[in-house]
Amino acid sequence: MKKFINLLLVFMLSICVVGCSSNSTTKSSSSSDASSAKEAELSLEGKDLKVYCGAGMTKPFEEIANIFKEKTGCNIEVTYANAAQIQTQIKTSEEGDLFVAGAEDELKPVSDYVTESKKLVKHIPVLAVASGNPKEINGLKDLTKDGVTVVLADAESTPIGKIAKKALSNLKIYKKIDIQATTSTAPELTNAIEAGECDAVIVWKENVKSDKVEIVETTDLDNYVKVIPAASLNCSENEESLKEFLSYLDTDEVKAIWEKYGYELVAEN
Repeated sequence: MKKFINLLLVFMLSICVVGCSSNSTTKSSSSSDASSAKEAELSLEGKDLKVYCGAGMTKPFEEIANIFKEKTGCNIEVTYANAAQIQTQIKTSEEGDLFVAGAEDELKPVSDYVTESKKLVKHIPVLAVASGNPKEINGLKDLTKDGVTVVLADAESTPIGKIAKKALSNLKIYKKIDIQATTSTAPELTNAIEAGECDAVIVWKENVKSDKVEIVETTDLDNYVKVIPAASLNCSENEESLKEFLSYLDTDEVKAIWEKYGYELVAEN
């Protein structure tokens, strides 16, 4: 009887060992499969993504796009231009997956092509002058002083140009300032100050990087802060790539890149 009980115990123990081993192997296999599946989801080798982006955001967006390409293998093509040029291209070609615009207002001319949009970061307009502020410009009204010259972005094709014209017009001084020239992109504005072509510009905050240019501390433009949106287009032919890229735009890594280039994050609700 004792021998029988011992044999029974050995048999039951062997079943337990085999069962536990099998369960462990199954769990390990499931974990491995899940990891492989996740990697497969992130791999976009051989897949494409076509993005339009405002020229003023070239530096941060190039970094964002390059890192996404390295992480996923996606062939991401970005076209940088002013808003009007991008709007025209979307309408005429009816191609592309995403439009990253300088302001949400710039989506209106292509609203028929936009399926949805998400807010990325704030776009803050500022009054900028030569370092040291030699003309003692302390606000927009000082742009009407004798001898003060100004360069503005084109009000028909650029978000910052539209803001500048609106802000100056609301103060009823637009026609009283000495506008030397207009530019087709925001980065060209600070170049104009550096080259001595003018005394002041209205430009996006992140474009003021040179030690030859400084921002005037004024509240005159506080009511004209915009938000940069990422708008999905209904002509997209790369649904998987677009989905992954939109998710990537929400990561802390991307937010840190925007902040590095002087942008402010949109407060979460």
